[in-house]
Amino acid sequence: MRRPLVTSKPFALSCIALAFLIAACGASNAQAAGQRKAAAQSAGKKPAGTRSSAVTTGAPYATRADAMAFADEVAQRRGLDREWVRSTIGGARFLPNVPRLMLPAQGGAPKNWRAYRGRFIDPVRIAAGVRFWRDNAAVLARAEREFGVPAEIIVGIIGVETIYGRNMGSFRVIDALATLSFDFPDAHPRAAERVAFFRGELESFLSTESRTAEDPFAPLGSYAGAMGMPQFMPSSMAKYAVDYDGNGRIDLVGSPTDVIGSVANYFKAFGWEPGRPAIFPVSFDEARLKKSVLLAPDILPTFSADSFSAAGAVLPPAAQQYDGLLALIELQNGYDTPTYVAGTRNFYVITRYNWSAYYAMSVLELGEEVKAALRGD
Repeated sequence: MRRPLVTSKPFALSCIALAFLIAACGASNAQAAGQRKAAAQSAGKKPAGTRSSAVTTGAPYATRADAMAFADEVAQRRGLDREWVRSTIGGARFLPNVPRLMLPAQGGAPKNWRAYRGRFIDPVRIAAGVRFWRDNAAVLARAEREFGVPAEIIVGIIGVETIYGRNMGSFRVIDALATLSFDFPDAHPRAAERVAFFRGELESFLSTESRTAEDPFAPLGSYAGAMGMPQFMPSSMAKYAVDYDGNGRIDLVGSPTDVIGSVANYFKAFGWEPGRPAIFPVSFDEARLKKSVLLAPDILPTFSADSFSAAGAVLPPAAQQYDGLLALIELQNGYDTPTYVAGTRNFYVITRYNWSAYYAMSVLELGEEVKAALRGD
């Protein structure tokens, strides 16, 4: 799933990981529901229902001139029914707690890979992963064969994201996307960039919903608008989600088959290299070590095996013969010595799902733990 743009900082968690820090209750506004119903009927769509999430909401965006101007722009740009778009955005409600979740953490404890790892690799997720793999073994094998993405990578992603569908989010997607489109915090260092991103996601969501007979107020997801078992953002849904069970519709909430195929398709689209490793172990020759040089490109594979070694990195024989590019991945452990690995193109591809080396390592290790438990290792 493509997420809001984050850097490779360790606590740039996936959308769902923080969504459940907010617990509150609320209900749909009757007037907004009536507006949605009338607009849906005029557009020939299924009337919007009164389903609501258990999240506190504020005022609807129908009174906001900037939101309505954006609705008009989207309707014209996408060729959508103007009243339906205005009614849908107008019926969205401000989520008071969401903007602050977008602000970078200030101070606090140092980054800690071991603590981060412990949040995602635990007996609950491993056991759930084993059940998921057993229940969907044939589909996972098919996806690995057709897309070249190992089953353990797909299983790792779904487990880290939502514990195999257990925690898919309780925020109305339309509320989350509207809040982050029109009330993104100005204090964020990249506020303009993020506003553009979320407005693009809101537009993608509206475009997709306009082609269905579903209620655009029904989808629930993370506080950032990510949906389903794999937590796809709307643009990723449009680009990468597939009807892998062949029933004529894409369902990333209730169809594990569609989820598996869509995650595999996502990785293939971003350049996953079948049969190639994601990481190699690495140590250092302190006499020759140029760590600042090796860390400068961050998680982007930049060095050949020879140039990697020339800068003081010591690789195992398999890595020395690797013909792709490598990156030195540093995972800090609080005040202890960091953990280091050599990341390949496939490691970088995992970070396209969530731009964090810590996230990618969690996916890899959870997948391996589930695979080992499945085999009884």
